[in-house]
Amino acid sequence: MSIQFLPRARAASVRSRRFRHIARALPLAAVLAWLPAQAQTGDAVHHAPEGEGAITVDGVRQAYRGDFSVKEIPQAITTIDAETLQQNNILRLTDALDLNASVVRQNTLGGLWDSFAVRGFAGDENLPSGYLVNGFNAGRGFGGQRDVAGIERVDVLKGPSAALMGRGEPGGTINLVTKQAEIGRTFGSGSLQYGSYDRFRADADANLALTDGITARLIGYYEKGDTFRDYVSQKRWGFLPSIGVALGDRTRLTYDFEWTRVEVPFDRGIVVLNNDFDTVPRSRFLGEPGDGDTVARATGHQLRLDHQFNDDWSLLVGASHRDTLLTGFSSDAEQTASRQKLYVDGHSLSRQRRSRRYDAEHSVVRAELAGHFETGSLRHRVLIGGDFDQFEYDNYFTRFRPPAVSTNPSDQAGYVIDIDNPIYGQYPLPATSVLTNRLDAQRSFGFYVQDQIELTERLQIRIGGRYDNLTLKVDNRLLAAASRYNSRKYERFSPQAGIVYELSDPISLYAAYGQGYRANIGADFNNNIFDPETSESIEAGVKLTALGGALTGTLSVYQLTKDNVLASDNNNPGFSVAIGKARSRGIELDVNGHLPGDIDILLSYAYTDAEARSGVNDPNFGYQILPGDKLINIPDHNLNIQVAKHFEMAGRAAQLGAGMQYVGERLGETGTDFTLPSHTLFRLFGSVDVIEGVELFGTISNLFDETWYASSYSSVWVQPGTPRTATVGVRARF
Repeated sequence: MSIQFLPRARAASVRSRRFRHIARALPLAAVLAWLPAQAQTGDAVHHAPEGEGAITVDGVRQAYRGDFSVKEIPQAITTIDAETLQQNNILRLTDALDLNASVVRQNTLGGLWDSFAVRGFAGDENLPSGYLVNGFNAGRGFGGQRDVAGIERVDVLKGPSAALMGRGEPGGTINLVTKQAEIGRTFGSGSLQYGSYDRFRADADANLALTDGITARLIGYYEKGDTFRDYVSQKRWGFLPSIGVALGDRTRLTYDFEWTRVEVPFDRGIVVLNNDFDTVPRSRFLGEPGDGDTVARATGHQLRLDHQFNDDWSLLVGASHRDTLLTGFSSDAEQTASRQKLYVDGHSLSRQRRSRRYDAEHSVVRAELAGHFETGSLRHRVLIGGDFDQFEYDNYFTRFRPPAVSTNPSDQAGYVIDIDNPIYGQYPLPATSVLTNRLDAQRSFGFYVQDQIELTERLQIRIGGRYDNLTLKVDNRLLAAASRYNSRKYERFSPQAGIVYELSDPISLYAAYGQGYRANIGADFNNNIFDPETSESIEAGVKLTALGGALTGTLSVYQLTKDNVLASDNNNPGFSVAIGKARSRGIELDVNGHLPGDIDILLSYAYTDAEARSGVNDPNFGYQILPGDKLINIPDHNLNIQVAKHFEMAGRAAQLGAGMQYVGERLGETGTDFTLPSHTLFRLFGSVDVIEGVELFGTISNLFDETWYASSYSSVWVQPGTPRTATVGVRARF
């Protein structure tokens, strides 16, 4: 089985053009390099055995932060660190983000990309969610769900950040900090684990000091196994090396490489008929095994030069390039009621058959200067930077669609499967026809400045702004030559302001305001390029430190609004339409740290009120969206609690912990009252050092085997959550 590929000569031409654009952007870094980019010091908290000092605080570089402690930043920031990831044996970014209540799951394209909302707002339903990698826009594309093997920690940067980050969601930004070569050290670890559904995984991480100034860190993983879904198995592997070079005492060069691959059948989940979530077992696969695997792969490069001029000024210059491809066939439930036989007899599911080839390239060049100076009695801490960002998305999409039920088609003509007694391969796989053949491109230059001014010992203000010049282009190859091309240019200034007041040593108050935008990629069915989303954000909160800094907490309130929101155009798959305005507001509480008695604690709660603010016809199913209607997959209440105890067992270090996640009811289909039920999941984890350098670990997820639903797009595309699973493994360190 194969799908149609684009002509090789044209593809080569496209790539050649892309690299020329990157080359033109390189002078941007040189121009900015003379500016005294990034002395970004934050707080890193590490566990230490009791009696040896419970907490150590080290300065670490943080993207877009500047030289500030967390309590000085007028923004809510939460970090999911390496210890927390390892405790829970988390393997995917999606599962890591579950630990923060401000982030909720969205439609994952059959489990093949990362899609999430922060503070109630997600991006384009037709694209995976974007994120930063080491401060660079590097998360766009179609490389499959991100594995955490190469991730040191996950930073959730909430609220208004447009002045620095520009083109993103107003709810917040996810920044992945990768495991990078640590110069001058040699250490490593490797693990083997086996879990439910015959899942096997092996991974290794070796940091090797080759010389005094050159270190290579080699990271790799391989995973294979079945799932709780019938006929759905998976295979994943990746190689994620990092090379660090010390160019003197004040300069460091770092190169990171990414090569990953995912092979898994496309899986839209289950159907829910008449709000009966027992319509089919949660294991039932309603696709077609004959479609084979969908393959997603990613190849990425990132190069960063970090130079400390002196104690006051530092510079970061860097570039990244990521190439992703997703390709394969799927058989999906038809969503339109007039074509769906299931609504007639209650068991015959009419299906579409689709093929996808999503080819994307994302390139970024950026430079940033960080430093501080004084004017009279005022101390200024500034960030000055600029970037070039280019994203190109080659979308080749084909489809077979069942005829209207009113024509009384045969089961074969409707590509029907019996949901009660599925017989796979009963009919020949229907041929598909081309529906989308389009190249979308975004290219932008941005410049920003931020100044945080200390007015008094306790009072600071932050002002900043960002200018962006954006060009959008569309080449719709299915149209006639005279109308296939379209382009638009935009200019945008995004201001921000904030204030921080230190009420006392452990307590600080803050407030922030910001505007921003996110470029909507592509064009509608008529080849009209969309206006960008625009947003406005306001937030206020209080930050608390206790126990000598061992325990930190943030309580925040916010309101976000945005215009020009897009939704998928179901009548024309692969296209989107603008649906208007949306608003989100809420309250959040995050507590993280180390308690007396060698106890780690994590608490994250969010109340989110996210709704449409304009009345439009939903393009997906023709339903009316009214002001006040909830946004899809956004619960009012979300809570995560985790406690872990460190102790000794037979003279060996050990830990035991438990966690709980509650996700409230949320809308499962836009413009309807179809609602996903709430769920509460419990988990256990533990580990013990059996001998020096060798650790035995285990986890149990969904301890009480609750039936739950991760996300939904419609009542016939519902993603069931994983039943109770157990994993045991061994980890060795050197």
